[in-house]
Amino acid sequence: MRVIGVVDLLGGRAVHARAGDRERYAPVCLSVDPPVPPGSVPALGRLYADGFGLRDLYVADLDAIFRRRPQDEIVRSLTAAFDADVWLDAGVVSVDRARQVLDLGVAHVVVGLETLPSLDALAAICAAIGRDRVAFSLDLRDGAPMAGPGFPIAEPAEVLAALAVEAGAGAVIVIDLARVGTGAGLDLALVARVREAVPGATLVAGGGVRGGDDLVALDDAGCDGALVASALIAGRIDRAEVAALGRRQRSDRR
Repeated sequence: MRVIGVVDLLGGRAVHARAGDRERYAPVCLSVDPPVPPGSVPALGRLYADGFGLRDLYVADLDAIFRRRPQDEIVRSLTAAFDADVWLDAGVVSVDRARQVLDLGVAHVVVGLETLPSLDALAAICAAIGRDRVAFSLDLRDGAPMAGPGFPIAEPAEVLAALAVEAGAGAVIVIDLARVGTGAGLDLALVARVREAVPGATLVAGGGVRGGDDLVALDDAGCDGALVASALIAGRIDRAEVAALGRRQRSDRR
């Protein structure tokens, strides 16, 4: 299982997400060696890549998700600076915007439930750029799907995940915003239900990871990747645990 370092972008800075209260996110600032100055996106990227050996980054452009000016140049600088697969959630809802995002050098375009107008829009994006490039973000709050007011389908989380894969998404990201940055742990039962509903899709989960034991539990639940920020930044997971998880996965799949 891959550990994917999270970079939340707001107003040109890397911010520390907590419980989905996005307007109150504070800039990331760490006294490590080398230090991460307040809100420095390149420094946070270096910490993930050099400090933890991560080769995947998940970037949430909160300005774009809020329908403000996208932070495309910051994303482009990340993809150019690091040898990493970047998963970008930038509020994509159209084929044209999905193609623009790919031009930034990202590996995966994330299409989030909270901004998605319809499954038809998701299907059009998948058909245009390919299922392997599209990840559906199953956005939750306290376990409940965060569908936008215009989204026409009210179904449990695992059903929405299955519908997204039927529409063409190659990956599903399960993330509960109420748990993000809280260290509250993950809803492993929900993750297991989603895994059962989308057996052939790449499955990533995040929000509330406390430490290495949670990563092992996600691996056991069938996840292919885990989104992590706070547990890495706070030192609750170290480079050795990340490496051990990778070895565990490779051993299990031989």
